[in-house]
Amino acid sequence: MKGRQEALREIENTQFDVCVIGGGASGAGSALDAQLRGLSTVLVDAGDFGGATSSAATKIVHGGVRYLQDAITHLDIHQYRIVKKALRERILMLHNAPFLTRTLEFIVPCFSWLEVVYYGIGLKIYDRMAGRAGLFPSRYIPREETIKCLPSLKTAGLRGAIVYGDGQFDDSAYNISLIRTFADSGGEALNYAKVTGFLKGTDTRIEAAEVQDQITGNIFTIRAHAFVNATGPFSDGIRTLAHAGIPPRMRPSKGVHIFLPLDGFLHHEGLLIPRTEDGRVIFAVPWLGRLLVGTTDNEVNVQEEMILRRSEAEYLLRHVNSYLKRPFSLDDIQSGIAGMRPLVGSKGKKATKSLVRDDEVEIDACSGLISILGGKWTTHRAMAEDTIDAVEKYLKGTVTPSLTPLHPLSGAEGYDKNYSERLASQFHIPADTARHLGEKFGTVADKVLAPTVNNPRLLQLVVPGFPALNAEVVYSIRYEMAVSIEDILARRIGLQLFSWKYAISAAPHVAQCLAEELGWSETQKQEAINQYTKKINRFLEVAGLSGK
Repeated sequence: MKGRQEALREIENTQFDVCVIGGGASGAGSALDAQLRGLSTVLVDAGDFGGATSSAATKIVHGGVRYLQDAITHLDIHQYRIVKKALRERILMLHNAPFLTRTLEFIVPCFSWLEVVYYGIGLKIYDRMAGRAGLFPSRYIPREETIKCLPSLKTAGLRGAIVYGDGQFDDSAYNISLIRTFADSGGEALNYAKVTGFLKGTDTRIEAAEVQDQITGNIFTIRAHAFVNATGPFSDGIRTLAHAGIPPRMRPSKGVHIFLPLDGFLHHEGLLIPRTEDGRVIFAVPWLGRLLVGTTDNEVNVQEEMILRRSEAEYLLRHVNSYLKRPFSLDDIQSGIAGMRPLVGSKGKKATKSLVRDDEVEIDACSGLISILGGKWTTHRAMAEDTIDAVEKYLKGTVTPSLTPLHPLSGAEGYDKNYSERLASQFHIPADTARHLGEKFGTVADKVLAPTVNNPRLLQLVVPGFPALNAEVVYSIRYEMAVSIEDILARRIGLQLFSWKYAISAAPHVAQCLAEELGWSETQKQEAINQYTKKINRFLEVAGLSGK
């Protein structure tokens, strides 16, 4: 990827076929699909790439066992089709980015023989729906094996468990890899570039977007023949800019996750809690050295602050603790995330948990704006394909085949299970650091580490106790448009999710790297540190963890 200033110059002086607004999963996927079909494409995001919804997922690549349960219970063919599509897309995500994904065993504990039969049959249907795209067949395991797989599980009344397979992925890194692949294919991408208005021709169709650089405040114009709105929960805002008075479509819901120590959990097994007090399921899965537990589903408005609240943390702890011998407490929470799901309103359904997680492509007849609404991470590629099908029909009336189903993402070429070992040997780095780099960048890790040959300081850890190196920080600033401490710690190296307190301790060091690369003054650097520290301390306070 280019630096921000170089990308900005290219964007200002180019007429594009397509402008994609929104750099999360659906926007990045749409931009890549369009560029690969031969459409010159530009992608802009008002914040950081994937900085909202797409970096706050449950990190699971799945069809959705809860949606299958709803499909069977309510004889809902729509839910059935969504699960079927997601299972097909699941295998493509695992194939196209093997360094960012893996298969994971999910354990459904059963405390009666009726549960064994019920969940066993349900997950066999899940297997059958996946067909040849299945990972491995679900199976029953007896009580003793269940305890061996999940040593922390409570044993009173336990009859065994049903085990099934799904996928897991690094959402932030996958998003960045989509952007990098798009840029490598000739596309132009720019973060912190907010669309503030549209310019229209005599026929009311959009001809250009007015964009404000959120770093400098400068206003510039992007000209394109088609505009795609891929802003997720914020889609109604762009729709209104294009067509004043248009009825809203979005009903976003808030999902939160907490990160706990991995005590009593293994690295390749997750726990599915199949029933909660509000009719949801909760996952507890190993993720980058922590136990990720989530999620909630409460309707919100787009102005609401996305932050983990104590009541939400207690909700998740209450449900996961009901399955454990040793309960977790608030004091055990190391970090947390909150994000909005881009749900599309459905007539007659009041609760967001009842809304179908499907997507819809909308073409505004007045402005020509093409919006991709709804959906979820696992189906982002299919959503993008549908969107660019609509773009091609809009532009030329014919559709060419999408090239994304089997298109490997940047970092996948040459990657195999032994890559991290070769990386450790070549650059003389610890095995855990090599594994961390391989799982973030794939074979792009070679480029990340290349400058360390002449600058050994880049081989130092960002903070003791976490495997990320200074080289990653510098690379993310130079080649991934990271411009803030949070960009780096939350979405590039993942430290903020591992530990809020570790993130605070790393902030001055990361700020120094930003200052050196971006030419910050001492005052700018200190202001960035203060703002970041204040934000994390607020996270701790609102979650009820202040001073612990």
